[in-house]
Amino acid sequence: MSAPLTTPLYQAHLKLGAKISPFAGYLMPVQYIGIGAEHHAVRNGVGLFDVSHMGEFIVSGSGALDFLQKMTINDVGALVPGQAQYSAMCHDDGGLVDDLLVYRRESDYMLVVNAANIAGDFDWLQSHAGPEVSLRDISVSTALIAVQGPLSRQALEGVLSIDLAALEFYHFREFDHQGQAMTLSRTGYTGELGYELYLDSSAAANMWDELLTFGQALGIQPAGLGARDTLRLEMKYCLYGNDISVRTNPIEAGLGWITKLDKGPFIGSEALSGVKREGPARRLVCLKMLERAIPRPGYSIYAGGQEVGSVTSGTQSPTLKRGIALGYVARGHTKAGTQLEIDVRGKRAAAEIVKPPFVSGASLMA
Repeated sequence: MSAPLTTPLYQAHLKLGAKISPFAGYLMPVQYIGIGAEHHAVRNGVGLFDVSHMGEFIVSGSGALDFLQKMTINDVGALVPGQAQYSAMCHDDGGLVDDLLVYRRESDYMLVVNAANIAGDFDWLQSHAGPEVSLRDISVSTALIAVQGPLSRQALEGVLSIDLAALEFYHFREFDHQGQAMTLSRTGYTGELGYELYLDSSAAANMWDELLTFGQALGIQPAGLGARDTLRLEMKYCLYGNDISVRTNPIEAGLGWITKLDKGPFIGSEALSGVKREGPARRLVCLKMLERAIPRPGYSIYAGGQEVGSVTSGTQSPTLKRGIALGYVARGHTKAGTQLEIDVRGKRAAAEIVKPPFVSGASLMA
């Protein structure tokens, strides 16, 4: 097994006293001052994440659009330059290869994929690319910093000296800052107003320090993977490897809204059309604990004495101060308000299916 990789901000995390753990092949910060405090900083102010472990590919050539239409489930043809979309790739049977972001640039496309899937995704794309498509992996040379929370716009405008009021959700702009080309998108994984900044790895440490220095007056807080997980779970954002995988399809995962079956054939479209027509045998639902217990991945879900599903992600919600979970539940038991039980270390604990997200009133559309 190869040694874990580090991001360009690894030394900055050590300097800040972060707790470091391996994740997706990288040594990543799990927390700095505590998951709860970092979570609340993002919900109420502004947090700073290093997500440079994510992968970035450039897709270009005369056949790029047709290629991406075949490889991804959303409608890439609906994008205009400066716009991004959430999408996914599937196998022929509808199982998910990965979920990803597609950025429509002036003359090409950028894909952003999960860190654990970089090599596999690139091979998958290459195996289907014809001579009219060029693929380039820029993951190593690209750093990614996420600035998230109600005060994220103020922090970035102060450092970058640009007006972000007109930048709409899932849109991006490219610009130069101190001689460095950067891309800033209004996207994120927290449910709050937020942005993601793509820049050359060599410029990452300076940008991180600039944001921390300017953001002191705003109470900016570096946040690790622990808070990233609790924040995304409160919004029912899927995590690849937990909530979605090759063993799940986007219809049962609640991703039918990005599955554009009317755009024309794509890999997996025939299988997914069948799932949509017949209805999925199970669905990914939100579960709120009705008693004191913390659900964890792999815990069984019961309706009466019958096992009807299992937990895929679970935690103690810092916002709600109670256990919450995502899990797949069999058809017939998936309506909001349905009361179920989760086996928590040998004891059945009451839970209720609720409509997503768990937390409302986020600043996402501010």
